[in-house]
Amino acid sequence: MLTPIGVPAGTEVAAGVIGYPVRHSLSPTICQAAFDELGLDWIYAAFEVLPGDAGKALNHMRDQGMAGLSVTMPHKADVAAAADELSPAAAALGVVNCVSSDGARLIGHNTDGAGFCDALLADGVELVGIGCAVLGAGGAARAVVAELARRGAGEVAVMARRPEPAASAAALAGSVGTTARPTDVGGYQLVVNATPVGMAETEGAGKLPIDPDLLHPQQHVAELVYNPFQTPLLAECHRRGVPASNGVGMLVYQAAHAVRIWTGSEPPVDAMTAAATAALKMR
Repeated sequence: MLTPIGVPAGTEVAAGVIGYPVRHSLSPTICQAAFDELGLDWIYAAFEVLPGDAGKALNHMRDQGMAGLSVTMPHKADVAAAADELSPAAAALGVVNCVSSDGARLIGHNTDGAGFCDALLADGVELVGIGCAVLGAGGAARAVVAELARRGAGEVAVMARRPEPAASAAALAGSVGTTARPTDVGGYQLVVNATPVGMAETEGAGKLPIDPDLLHPQQHVAELVYNPFQTPLLAECHRRGVPASNGVGMLVYQAAHAVRIWTGSEPPVDAMTAAATAALKMR
């Protein structure tokens, strides 16, 4: 059995997040706020699961009759391999960030891309037909690339240091996927930072993923990094009058999709956003 972090022994946990390390995760704050707002007597907790033990975590979920799990690094690919069934998005990407139960069967989902696009739509960004530049070619970037194409983007250009991962990510966008150089970023209406550059407590902290002189007010910049609350990229956008979205939106909306899958209820996005924002501002 897994031991939940921060809840009394013997507490029945309805859903949780697995990762390693996982104590920094905001998922318990965000999802518990959702359950409370929905009036559900559900507890959400974090479980620290060692690399290679994702299968044990799924067995725990099944044995305890849990409604669901959120999945973070380093378990996303392992959970995709171990789940009984995958959603189309999870199958295309080969990674899972959310697990739900259908009786004894466990279904893996990937809600990252949908969460990102829903957050942009909530910010008033129209996706159909626009040109999008995605910085990075890792897991988050791949989810964003695939979903932007599904939502009708006119072009999705992946900009990464290495050509092979960039081409692989661009292929997920089908006929609208391409690769480009970071110096071409000024020609796109949407610019997405899907790299960790600017993230607190990393080598990229305090740095920028792109030359800010290439940005202009006719664009919208979307940041996936959510810690710090205002990254160096967002600070430059604010200084230059470039419309921008922080990473909290994707964080909340991907969780909102999970809450909808687990509960069948419409997630209280406002309460989830408030909880995430308050927690981040305390860090």
